[in-house]
Amino acid sequence: MQKKILIATIPLIVFLLMAATGSYAAGHKKITSNEFLNMRADGAAFTIVDVREVELYEAGHIPGAINIPYYGSHERVVKELSPKDNILFVCHGGPMGDDLSALLLENGFKKVYNLRGGMRRYKGPLEK
Repeated sequence: MQKKILIATIPLIVFLLMAATGSYAAGHKKITSNEFLNMRADGAAFTIVDVREVELYEAGHIPGAINIPYYGSHERVVKELSPKDNILFVCHGGPMGDDLSALLLENGFKKVYNLRGGMRRYKGPLEK
């Protein structure tokens, strides 16, 4: 009996471990700064959504990024972004982008990315 319970719980344990380590990302893809910069250099177009506070966005952001601060963003991103575009979320460190990515996927978006490590790990050019 205990063996059956253990076997039945293995998929749950694997899922929880994947979620805790960030390997499971609700269907969106987490990309590194270098992956993003390489994709962009290869001609991939992105709608870059910086979800940090206005002051941080104005102090320096990825060129071409738009600012939709996280607080109040849930309604805006679904209405203002296009499901046809590659969407890249950028925040301080990653979790807010994961949340908004999951929201877009629930609303039919397909090409949703989150910058792994957020602006803390971004190594490209900035604009003010």
